[in-house]
Parts: sequence; C-alpha cells; structure tokens
Amino acid sequence: MDLLEDFRKAGRIAKEALLYGKDLIRKHAKLLDVTEKIEGFIKQKGAGLAFPMQISCNDIAAHYCAFKDDPLVFEDQVVCLDVGVEVNGCIGDTALTVDLSGEHADLVRASEEALKAATEVVALGVKISSIGKAIEETIVSAGFQPVRNLSGHGLGQYEVHLPPNIPNYDTKEDSVLEEGFIAIEPFATAGVGLIHEKGEPNVFMMLGKKPVRVGFVRDIQKEIESYQGLPFTKRWLLKKFSESQVSYAMKQFDQLGILKSFPPLVERSGGLVSQAENSFYVGKEGVEEEKIRDCFCSDLKYKR
Repeated sequence: MDLLEDFRKAGRIAKEALLYGKDLIRKHAKLLDVTEKIEGFIKQKGAGLAFPMQISCNDIAAHYCAFKDDPLVFEDQVVCLDVGVEVNGCIGDTALTVDLSGEHADLVRASEEALKAATEVVALGVKISSIGKAIEETIVSAGFQPVRNLSGHGLGQYEVHLPPNIPNYDTKEDSVLEEGFIAIEPFATAGVGLIHEKGEPNVFMMLGKKPVRVGFVRDIQKEIESYQGLPFTKRWLLKKFSESQVSYAMKQFDQLGILKSFPPLVERSGGLVSQAENSFYVGKEGVEEEKIRDCFCSDLKYKR
C-alpha cells in the first residue's frame, strides 16, 4: 500500500512524542508548557500535528486543549495525554494516562489492559463488536466502566475520524473489520460511563470555504486552510494574529456555518477517566501496531 510507509512513520513519531510527553507530565509543571513542548517535538521530527495536543485531567475524558494563557498546573490529577501526528496526511493517533496522585493505578491499568485485550482480538474480518466486548469485559472485571459513548475510529489521509467506529462495549452488531487503518482507544472510568460536552471549546475544524469581505479574516481563513482540513486551536492562530482579529474571524466562520467546535468531553457523573490508544493497520497479511502499552518503547511489530 502506497500510504503504509507514511502511516508507519506517523505512528513511530507519535509514539516517540507520547513517551516524551509522559516524562514532561510532572507535579508543578504547567499544562501549556508541556503542550507546546510536545507540539514542538513533533515538528522537529519533520511531521505535522494531526490535531492540537490534548491533555485532559480527571473527569475530562478528551478534547481539552490548552488556551493561550492556560493557568492549569499539574498537581494530583489523572492526566490523559492524546497525541496526533501526520506525515503527508497519514495519521498516527496514540494516548496514555499518567496518575500524578499515585492513588489510581488500577484505573490506569484498566484502560491499558483493555487495549491489550482488544489487540489480541483485532484481525481482518473479525466482528467489530467482539473488540468492544474484549474492552468492556476487561474494564468491568477491574471494577470500572467503559465510556460507552466514546469509541475508536478509522484513520485516513487528512482524516482523523472515519468509519468504522470501534466501540468500547459489546454492541452485539455483526459488522466486521475490513482492511485499513484504525485507532482503538479504551476509556475506563470510576463513573457511570457516559460523557457529555461541557466547557469552552479550544479545538475546531473548518468544514468548508465561503467568501469573506474583511482582509484579516481572509488571511486567517488562509492560515486555517494550511491545516489541510485537520483540527486546529485558537492558540495557533494567536501566534500570528491578535486576539480581537481571531475572535472576530471565528465568529464570522461560525455564522457562515463552516466552523465546527469540539468542547471538552466530561464524564457525566464526575468520575475519573483513564485512556489508552494505539493505531493499527489491518491487512490481509496481518495487523501492525505502534506499541505503547505499559508505557514502554518498542519497534513496530508485525503479527500473523
């Protein structure tokens, strides 16, 4: 497959960035500093960002992205680090969880073991629901709940979320896994296992292009177009444009119906959340993955 080498490279860099970021998440470190260091690391490797770095704490499962002057400092949080890398549009998507409190190792282990269990099931033609079943059984046996309205997903060129959805529970459905690129991402929680959108978004995606009259709005639109349709954050725009210009432009894009926002995803009952994620290529000859389970670094492996 022509794109396979670019997906492999994106996966390797994503793994390196994930492990680099894991070492930066320490008590008294600033979330904003860690975010920008990881993003810089990815760029230094010659890759792009598939989405803004997301570092979500405690009951926030996903989609928390640092603001320009984000005040958050790490103390005793459970921290989900989600890294996305693109190489010529090919995506590596991977995540892990750091428990800074030292009190929630079982929760972190639940999502990691669920990912491991899912990995053992993945194969061409396998029922997708069987992957969800492996995830659900592993997390429930550890005394937690899977987050049922979050799922893994397909990956494509300049596409972070494509079919199929890879559920975190047994849906009983009969659809099967076909050849392609996927991300599997179990979320375990001490709560009820459902998330909802809550809080101010700082992750966005441009859905199309419409003519705008104001010059600086056109400049901002052009900057966003350079992201090739991938998600972005206001923090990136604020490095080139003023706060008032960016706010005005974003309002214009929203009114034109071409801007999608992604607020933080918060566990409905306030339960702590852990996450683990790997990217995979599923083909006729086997399955490839970038291994980050148990936070160790290993070479790309090929399974038959």
